[in-house]
Amino acid sequence: MNLPKLTLVLGGAASGKSFWAEQLVGRAGRPKAYIATAQAWDAEMQAKIARHREMRGPLWRTIEAPRDVASTLGGILPTETALLDCATLWLTNTMLAEADLPTEEERLLAALGACPAPVVVVSNELGLGLVPETALGRRFRDAQGRLNQRLATQADLVVFVAAGLPLVLKGVLP
Repeated sequence: MNLPKLTLVLGGAASGKSFWAEQLVGRAGRPKAYIATAQAWDAEMQAKIARHREMRGPLWRTIEAPRDVASTLGGILPTETALLDCATLWLTNTMLAEADLPTEEERLLAALGACPAPVVVVSNELGLGLVPETALGRRFRDAQGRLNQRLATQADLVVFVAAGLPLVLKGVLP
């Protein structure tokens, strides 16, 4: 199966978006590269990361890239399919590092466009929930919404996953 150059998979927390994206990448029938943006700050997150690695199995090449996803995308082989999981944690890491967000977003989008392999990006859709209580929470929600919109504009295929079920918002499933 041929995947488009860029696929965006959106969904809420625990919606099944990552599992669905992993299955999509698996059906491509190419070597798989997993770009992980999560950081294990506590025992719960360490266990979650270990569980996800175990579920993916040994056929995935895992690259830890909490912030420098743009450079990592440059190292993806043309024969692979890459899964970036997830843009939301990348954004969190970038904001917490107080990096220049517009510059980092431009680097990310340019690297996605230049990547020699198909890329599937997983991202949280935060706009369906409550208004965050704090100014930082509202700033993050707005930044995530803008990033998702930019990713969706650039993507050939955009899928929203809820309760493990995909809804195609743009493009056609291969």
